[in-house]
Amino acid sequence: MLEPQDLPGRYGRVVQALDRVLAACGCEAVVGGGWAVWRHGYVGRVTQDIDIALPSDRIDEFLQAAAVSGFELLVASEGRWPKLTHRETGIDVDILPEGGRPGTASRPAPTTIPHPKLMGAVLGELKYIALPSLVELKLAAGRLRDDADIVELIRENRDQIEELRHHLRQVHQQYATRFDELIAQVD
Repeated sequence: MLEPQDLPGRYGRVVQALDRVLAACGCEAVVGGGWAVWRHGYVGRVTQDIDIALPSDRIDEFLQAAAVSGFELLVASEGRWPKLTHRETGIDVDILPEGGRPGTASRPAPTTIPHPKLMGAVLGELKYIALPSLVELKLAAGRLRDDADIVELIRENRDQIEELRHHLRQVHQQYATRFDELIAQVD
């Protein structure tokens, strides 16, 4: 299961439908969230939705194409990011918009979501987010669930700790500091 297209059953059908929308739009995107955590080694991670990062200037076009390609746009609360449901499977797709600020209202992240190309995207086909970018977004979200995911990712990717640390130092020192704190929790 090296690519999102290899996901089994209904998740694979959603990825195929997303690929068709991306190809129609000439757009790139990466899969983040729980499926990316699973792909990067934490096989105990289970999720019920698919999170994809999209370029900010392509979101409207993507949503319009998705609406006629088997997806329903869900009404989002003000300040929330777009969300779709795949009609055939009932699986939700959360959109992580380039330039969006992760975190919470009381603790917004010091950075925004990068362009999908910077996270491993290719034109017209979903790819998994690169591990350094996944850890970056998990740190930006700042939730306990995300910290736990990072600890598991560190366990499964010990050989990449220096690469991850280097990436995080380039993004924001706060992320590098928190990453080192989470490394200390790994047994």
